[in-house]
Amino acid sequence: MDKQVLKQILRDNQQEVERYVVEPRELVLDDFLCRVLVGVRRSGKSYMLYHHIQQLLAAGHKWDEMLYLNFEDERLENFGTEDFNRLLECHQEMYGKQPMLFLDEIQNINNWHKFARRMADAQYTIFITGSNAKMLSGEINTTLGGRFLIAEVYPYSFKEFLAVHQVSTNENDLLATDGRASVIRSFDEYLRYGGLPAAALLPAKRNYLSSVYQKIYMGDIIARNKITNVAGIRVLVRKMAESVCRPISYNRINNLLSSVGGKLSLATTIKYVEYCEEAWLLLRLRNYASALADKESNCKYYFIDTGILGLFLIDKDAMLLENLVAIQLFRIYGHDMDNGRVFFYNDGYEVDFYVPDDELAIQVSYSLRDEETRKRETETLQKLPNRLPCRRRLILTYDEEETISDKHGTIEVLPVWKWILEDRGDN
Repeated sequence: MDKQVLKQILRDNQQEVERYVVEPRELVLDDFLCRVLVGVRRSGKSYMLYHHIQQLLAAGHKWDEMLYLNFEDERLENFGTEDFNRLLECHQEMYGKQPMLFLDEIQNINNWHKFARRMADAQYTIFITGSNAKMLSGEINTTLGGRFLIAEVYPYSFKEFLAVHQVSTNENDLLATDGRASVIRSFDEYLRYGGLPAAALLPAKRNYLSSVYQKIYMGDIIARNKITNVAGIRVLVRKMAESVCRPISYNRINNLLSSVGGKLSLATTIKYVEYCEEAWLLLRLRNYASALADKESNCKYYFIDTGILGLFLIDKDAMLLENLVAIQLFRIYGHDMDNGRVFFYNDGYEVDFYVPDDELAIQVSYSLRDEETRKRETETLQKLPNRLPCRRRLILTYDEEETISDKHGTIEVLPVWKWILEDRGDN
């Protein structure tokens, strides 16, 4: 690439970073020299870089010590691996110093991880973001060789959503009728429209959510993977949305796609699902009780944001609620490509979520007012301790709360919003 173009882009990016007012996030970038931030598009990764740079500027650092580049800039369309060195040369020519590197959406550049490893070995401070789950793959982790801390960035948690809307979560305020009502109103909005940061304060969110989905769908899935069967992917996403909360096999997905979109091979269907996972649109949950092969082929899938999921559903609040719980569990425990910490359990009966490390079992039910529903949800959690360790058993609802006792101890019935706001000391 032409150096003058690169220098112009660097100057433009500096102005871009400085003009944004950014809300702090729960995930704080500390002094560790090398970090990779990964997550779905528009989850706030760039804003986290902006905030960190703004803090450095406020502390007395100057742009001659920092280099920020966003690889989504259309002027970088022809940027190649060989241009990384030109980038460093540009900064050296402009300022004569070795910079801290802030490289945004770097997954667009082939072999970026080899450059990152070389910079880490040369003692550069380097912060990287990307929207592809392959950035957590074994190959890249091996190349980065323990030099980088890798963190997953999710859309706003409910705590962050409340903070942006200046709604108090003080314990005394939650005891008051007005305070509790304000939190529940906010929760209803959060449940239906999700936590993408740029959407949080928009009065009309659906158009924005649709535009983000189209960018993920057309850019991160179709264009990146050179897919020609655009209709097939469209049908896949819709069918996966309709199947949220239920285990679904590759064969079942393939049959659904073939019935409405023409015959597809099973291998193609599997690839399409993986592409959606790589774009962070879908998050996979495996069955704790399954044999290894079935763990991969018969899973549950959740959407990264309830707002995006809601684009495909009508009057499906129960599905949104369970999806929201899944996102929160992934936020707490992580969701790499292997996801060995959060599961569902299905072996004669099904438990929505099981976390072996914390011996935590969770059922999600919008309401327990229906006696048949109440019996089904409680009996499942009463059976599970006979098979698996259960230090804590929860039934999470929209806004119901009680305690149920049995021979194994207690089953807590809690509103999802109250569970999310629990102080765990880790989020």
